[in-house]
Amino acid sequence: MTVTAQTAAARHTLARRPILVAASVCLISFAAFWAAQRAAGVSMIDLMVYRAEGETVRAGQDLYAMRATRANLPTTYPPFAALMFTPLTLLDVHGMRALATAGNLVLLVAFVRLSLRLVGRESATAVLLTAALAVWCEPVWTTLRYGQVNLLLAAAVLWDLTRRDGHRWAGVGIGLAAAVKLTPALFAVFLLITGLVRARGAVRRVPNPWLRQAGTAAAVFLAATVTAAAVLPHDSRRYWTGMVFQAGRVGHAEDTANQSLRGVLARLLHTGDPGPWWAVAAVLAAVAGLAVAVSAERRGERAGAVVACALTALLVSPVSWSHHWVWCVPVVLFLGTRGSTAAAAVTATVFCSYALWWVPHGAGRLELTQNAGQMALSALYPLTALAALLTLLRLWRTNRSA
Repeated sequence: MTVTAQTAAARHTLARRPILVAASVCLISFAAFWAAQRAAGVSMIDLMVYRAEGETVRAGQDLYAMRATRANLPTTYPPFAALMFTPLTLLDVHGMRALATAGNLVLLVAFVRLSLRLVGRESATAVLLTAALAVWCEPVWTTLRYGQVNLLLAAAVLWDLTRRDGHRWAGVGIGLAAAVKLTPALFAVFLLITGLVRARGAVRRVPNPWLRQAGTAAAVFLAATVTAAAVLPHDSRRYWTGMVFQAGRVGHAEDTANQSLRGVLARLLHTGDPGPWWAVAAVLAAVAGLAVAVSAERRGERAGAVVACALTALLVSPVSWSHHWVWCVPVVLFLGTRGSTAAAAVTATVFCSYALWWVPHGAGRLELTQNAGQMALSALYPLTALAALLTLLRLWRTNRSA
């Protein structure tokens, strides 16, 4: 080998070294995570409910009369989700749990990659190192602990929102995600409003990718829902005429794990039903949050728009369990690249601290007797979301005055 060839080979090895180191760190972190979850004896209880839903569909039984696991948990998702869960019945429980854990770790890497693409910092090294850290934050840990689908839905939404304008498949991910769990539908609303604002302000007819993407999302959602209705007519009728309005089916509003505005108000007012107070707070938050998202999108700040819409959806949902907040990953990345390192560090600390579990919780509805300090701890995620939205507003005003 010539000196030139040796030099080129050495440079190639040095260039690959950061990626190899990052891959090693990621694998070690994931292996430690897997071992920690096994040592903790995680139940993957939600995955067991998904499997029970699939079994109920295959048996032709009443989906919304089903109860599963020792916790007697009911079906809460739309019927289309139950159809998607039927393949789980083909696996034994141990195989299903292992596959779900491995699949969620792969989805975490994909979600991190899409999040970095969103903020314009995508690289293999950054993806692997970020994933190695993100797996330990509370929403991700809890998602894997329960065997939840949050990473799948979030990745589907981000896949849509990181496509180029006019991509023919953009909108499919949001539509399918909303058919499985309704909350992602707010992203379609965000696209619709942005498209309508753009159409009203246009002096001539121009391409409107927002309306097209919103239309695709709506069409896919309707197609999935109609398909479920054709296969499960009784369950679909029950869900869309009654179950969809019964937020109490999923658990107590004041539960510490409920990090939505409704949960915060339930704990603040010491009641299991915050009633009209929550409705008012949700409407105000939806209007303000969507206004921030649309404004960011009109300025060409897609990352800020996506973060604002995601946080708004989490705030206004009747129930946003702590594991729904996997959106903390793009939030931290956005703050680190557009805001400040300090804001990103504080936000990351909140989601990695597990502090919301430091308060009395569990059987006996202990959350209804929380003091001021405990209520503040159990409202950390919503408070952090509001701070992030205020940061977006401040950045907007700074850019306008520059």
